[in-house]
Amino acid sequence: MEIKQSTLANGLRVITAERPQIETVSLGVWVNTGAADESLEDNGISHFIEHMVFKGTKKRSSLQISEDIENVGGATNAYTSRHFTCFYAKMLKDDLELAADVICDFITDPTFDDQEMKKEKEVVVQEIKQSVDAPDDLVFDYFQEAAFPNQASGRTILGSVENVRGFNKSRMLNYMNSHYTADNMVAVAVGRVSHDDFVKMIETRMASLPKQLNFVEDRQVYIGGGRVDYKDIEQTHIILGFKGASYKDNGYYDYSVLSTIFGGGMSSRLFQEIREKRGLVYTINSFNQALKHDGVFGIYAGTTPNELNELLPVVVTEIKKLMNDKVSDVELKRAKTQIKASLLMSLESSSTTAEIIARQMLLFNRVIPTSEIVERIETISADDLQILAQKIFTSQPTYALLGCPGKQFPSYEQVVDLLK
Repeated sequence: MEIKQSTLANGLRVITAERPQIETVSLGVWVNTGAADESLEDNGISHFIEHMVFKGTKKRSSLQISEDIENVGGATNAYTSRHFTCFYAKMLKDDLELAADVICDFITDPTFDDQEMKKEKEVVVQEIKQSVDAPDDLVFDYFQEAAFPNQASGRTILGSVENVRGFNKSRMLNYMNSHYTADNMVAVAVGRVSHDDFVKMIETRMASLPKQLNFVEDRQVYIGGGRVDYKDIEQTHIILGFKGASYKDNGYYDYSVLSTIFGGGMSSRLFQEIREKRGLVYTINSFNQALKHDGVFGIYAGTTPNELNELLPVVVTEIKKLMNDKVSDVELKRAKTQIKASLLMSLESSSTTAEIIARQMLLFNRVIPTSEIVERIETISADDLQILAQKIFTSQPTYALLGCPGKQFPSYEQVVDLLK
């Protein structure tokens, strides 16, 4: 797979990874903005823009967008995260230019029609309400807010109902003018693609984008805290978290290896001790949620109210084992192999490869060779992980719990005492 890169006069980076043995192309434009870049008043606007561009551009109505792509057997979609907004498609190789035209239209020529906006606001409101009705989603919102209070990184990606219903065309265009700038995005195509042809397609359609971004990123500072809330549900959902790694942390992969050993699969310590041996949960896992400049290392579990009192002490016991004893050679080797295998298998997908390339360019301004990542993972030792565990689990904790009314659940202060 040969990766080529060009930079247009306005600063837009265009990257291709040619795979001549396949008949398709995955392509997209990634914008280096998301919920973590929004003001309180604009919270949710990145996600709403992502919805609205599909409702029509100057060239195509909403129906024409769908028909143009699906008439040739392709697929297009988009997503918004805390840091990125992406518009992507997968097509047969001969339909690359059509897909590029549709995606570039999303960014350069959305109409934001008033009637379409009115309807789409209610669609997003339904999405917000659906998230509120999903306790395993809602507890993560509570957790994020407790970890990053009064910060954009602590607010939801969807925004509030009030915000969404207040967005208008002028406000959305102002946001795009300041964030959707050439130096703040990257166009990527992976598959049966000519680099020079793809560069021309993007340059023809996006050379007029403004050159320089015009916004200041919100702070990202992990603080920690707690929230216990109630909902008419059967299970109790709990997240216990600590200060984690950012995408740019030199020890990012150390956190990944530690998380894999601790709660990253069926052979992990948490799964084996808490589900297999004790039967206290259906789901339990650990994770490192990275942001650009900070992160959270967390443990999620769903259990019944009656078993929560046994669950928490066992989790704390497993935490202390990680802090006090080195992981075994078998565990370390297995975790490294899992991460390397996951990385290499993900690269078999052209769409996932495009995603990886785009994120690396936006975060590090380069495409990181897979061999460099593998080499970095191989250097991690049991000593490194013990020191890291001591660093993580002595940081200020974050605790979020969502359970049924009428039950007495541990408070934040009680959890902090338990961890001592």
